[in-house]
Amino acid sequence: MDFVLRSGDQAIFDTTFGAAIVVAPPGILTGTSKAKVDGAIVCIVGDEASVVVVATYTTIALPTAGAGMLRITGLVPDQRAVDVHSTRVALVLRGSRFLAQLQVTKPAQSPEGTPDPLAMYSGGGTFVTANAKVRAI
Repeated sequence: MDFVLRSGDQAIFDTTFGAAIVVAPPGILTGTSKAKVDGAIVCIVGDEASVVVVATYTTIALPTAGAGMLRITGLVPDQRAVDVHSTRVALVLRGSRFLAQLQVTKPAQSPEGTPDPLAMYSGGGTFVTANAKVRAI
């Protein structure tokens, strides 16, 4: 049993995505269900896809910062409520770790100016919620 996520809760992205060292602000969730917890709309599966964050990144070999977009690409099983549903879609729970991707928009560079050959890095993150009342399984 874990806490239900709602509008305003945060997605905290890891600082390491493979070889990439990522610096990013938290992403803010926006719920779309009809249910509310303490006045904030509850998040349903699919709402996590609306989190998009601009980030900078480097690697050991590419110390001149590049940029990219961070997105949540998937939830793990403990982040989906199985017994509580809103509009027939599972609620999103805090759970353990979501899956995420850094899509490179401006490649990081080596000291010689060689750009990063990779267009994407995989990683993850965790949710932080202000909801301390409502839980689901």
